[in-house]
Amino acid sequence: MEKTGLDDLTSAELRALLPRRPLVLLPLGSQEDQGAHAPMGDFRLAAALAGRIARAATEAGTLTLAAPALPFGAADHFGAVPGGLALAPATFRAVLADLIADLRRTGLDRIVILNGHGGNAPLVHEVTLSIRRAGGPIIPSFYLWKVARRLMERRIGPAAGRFGHGAEPLASITLALRPDAARPDLAVKPAPGARLLGCPVIGFGTIGFEDVEIDAPAEYPEIAPSSATADATGADPALGAAVIADLIALAVRFCAHVASLT
Repeated sequence: MEKTGLDDLTSAELRALLPRRPLVLLPLGSQEDQGAHAPMGDFRLAAALAGRIARAATEAGTLTLAAPALPFGAADHFGAVPGGLALAPATFRAVLADLIADLRRTGLDRIVILNGHGGNAPLVHEVTLSIRRAGGPIIPSFYLWKVARRLMERRIGPAAGRFGHGAEPLASITLALRPDAARPDLAVKPAPGARLLGCPVIGFGTIGFEDVEIDAPAEYPEIAPSSATADATGADPALGAAVIADLIALAVRFCAHVASLT
C-alpha cells in the first residue's frame, strides 16, 4: 500500500507523487483538559483520524496525504489547567498561515484542514478567508468533533447531558482510539459551574443573569469544576468505533468531492 503520511514519505517519494496532485489533510488539535478520564492531547486523535482518512481515501481512488498534526491549539479557557499548552491567537494564525504557505509553494495546493479544537475555528476561518481573498484556493475546514457529534446523534439521538466538553463525542472516540491512555474509571458526572459576580458560570465565557447569558472571563476550572461539562460515564468504545467508521466514510467522500473540483 502507498505511504500516505507526509512524515513517512522520503523527499524523493513525495516528488514522485507531485504530478498526481495529492490532496493534503492538515490536522489541528490541542493540548488541554479533556476531562479527568481522558488524555489531554486530543491532537493525537486528530492525527490518528487523519492517517485513517488518508489511507481510506487513497484506497478509494483519491490520492490523499496526511500532514503531521499541529499539537497546540489557540489559547482560550485552558491556560489555567495544569498541562494545558496553547498558542496566542496571533501566533496560531501565523503558524497556520506559514504551514499552508509551505504546502502551496511546492505545489501541494489541494488542502483540507481537519480541525480538532473549537477554539481554532474562528482563526482558521480568518486565515483561509485571507488566502481566498488574495486569490488563493478555497481551503475547507472539516471540524472533526462537530461532524462526529452529528454522526453520533444519528445513532443514539440527542442524548441530553452526554454531549459537551470532556464527554461525547470525544469520550467514546478516545476509548476506541486510545484505550491505553484513557481512564474511564475516573469519569464523573459534571458539577455545576462556579459563580462570578454572584452569577452562575453557565458556559465557556458566559454567566447567567436572570434569563440571559452575559459574556465574562471565566477560566476552565470555573466552567467545569469536575473537569467536564457533560457526563462521560456512559462512554462506550463500540459506539466510538462505529462513529469513527462513519466519520472516515464521510471524510473520504468529502475528499473525493474536493479533489473533483480543484
